Amino acid sequence: MFIVTANEMYDIDRYTMNEIGLNGKLLMENAGRAVSGKIESIIEKPDHICILTGSGNNGGDGFVIARTLLNKGYHIIVVQVVPNQKITGDSLFHKNLLLSFGGTVIVSQQPSEIYEMVRNSDIIVDAILGIGTSGMLRNPIAEIVSIINDTANFVISVDIPSGLPADEGISDFQSVQANHTVILEAAKVSAFLQHTASFYGKWDTVSIGLPLDALQNNVKRGSWTDEMFRQSMPKRETDAHKGIHGRGLVVGGNTEMPGSIAMTAKTALRAGAGLITAGTTEKVIPVAASHCMEATYLKLGETNGNLNDDTAISFKSFDAVALGMGMGRQQVTGNLVRQTVEEATCPLIVDADGLYHLKPLLDLVSNRKGPSIITPHPGEMAMLLDVSVPELLVKPFAYSKVFAEKYHVYVVLKGKFTIITTPSGKQSVNRTGNAGLAKGGSGDVLSGVILAMIMQKQSVFEALCNACFVHGKSADKLVAEEHSVYDLMASDVIDGIAEVYRTLEV
Repeated sequence: MFIVTANEMYDIDRYTMNEIGLNGKLLMENAGRAVSGKIESIIEKPDHICILTGSGNNGGDGFVIARTLLNKGYHIIVVQVVPNQKITGDSLFHKNLLLSFGGTVIVSQQPSEIYEMVRNSDIIVDAILGIGTSGMLRNPIAEIVSIINDTANFVISVDIPSGLPADEGISDFQSVQANHTVILEAAKVSAFLQHTASFYGKWDTVSIGLPLDALQNNVKRGSWTDEMFRQSMPKRETDAHKGIHGRGLVVGGNTEMPGSIAMTAKTALRAGAGLITAGTTEKVIPVAASHCMEATYLKLGETNGNLNDDTAISFKSFDAVALGMGMGRQQVTGNLVRQTVEEATCPLIVDADGLYHLKPLLDLVSNRKGPSIITPHPGEMAMLLDVSVPELLVKPFAYSKVFAEKYHVYVVLKGKFTIITTPSGKQSVNRTGNAGLAKGGSGDVLSGVILAMIMQKQSVFEALCNACFVHGKSADKLVAEEHSVYDLMASDVIDGIAEVYRTLEV
């Protein structure tokens, strides 16, 4: 599934009409009919449906929806909330077609009239404003949006809730709060932002006939799906052996946080790694080994229970390294992080406290020979960028892209919608997972899945997308079948990986 900005969507529409030759009236017909099909799956025949239309393409889609549903026997009223002179072009064509089919269009901007029609309707279809909106609304539209939010029983928005910005970077706005949004062709960026996603309510997408190559050539953002996971996840050969599935090293842990490295090591093995070695302090080893007997252990140098760089590690023996979980922020530990960055040429995954130590080493990271992967949560990403967390969360796609391109790293920005970004700026959003993952240890588990995936026969980008997918899917299955978002623990997610693999038939 593609994820677009407003400008990208406009460019694709123009290409489709001007270069491909698909008429705008036909595109509007396609859009209205596709949305009508989704609306029919939500509403019931006795429902009284009020379709609110504005100017532009969104209003034109509303006229097509009204004609389609009216022709199928639904109870429809159409309220045009802009003056007649603002209905032009393709929208005017479809308004006139609606009238020719026996439909009626009420033209009103009076709040009292609109309030009564909204109050007396079972379903409101919001086709007022499209993806070109940014900033605060002006009256009378602002007042109409308030009436919808305060009065409507159930709201279905067309493409985007009216007033909601399609793009990131905008924090001041007024928007319809939809119960359901039917998005045209490609999801908009704001569907994946913490401060805007909830306005969509439940959402899905419909195809309106835009050419696939136009989307592929213009959009570098997408969402990972079940089918993409099945297609890209390497299949195990019947004569496979542990040596061909990767030998990974996990470096971390101290006397205060011995569980982190154990969870990462155990997860990596559960997710498919062939061999895992955990490098940690002498006191942590028996604790970790009691939770993960299948790993081997490497005793590293320590100072007062914290890792240091006194031990020479032969990184050439490993296919990938995961670094940082539970290691603490002592300076002596920072020396070990520097050693790893400088000496390891294999893929390097840095998480948790490792990110704190990584900040002064970013120039070294950008010159590494092997792929570098960071897995920050918003607080850690904000620290690396020297911005506030609210600043980051308003523009997570842009910030991730700038950082990834500048330092030649893969960024896995964790959150409700985890954003994976490559050094070339390609991005994917992971939509699996739930609130049960908002608990200590979840990041350590994700690092373990990434370590396992990165050593399989797939690209780094596919490995990261598949790792985030599996991590979230495990949590989803566990909450659906035997746990709740309250009691779910990181160790449960490790065990749930087996069910993901089994049910998705990889």
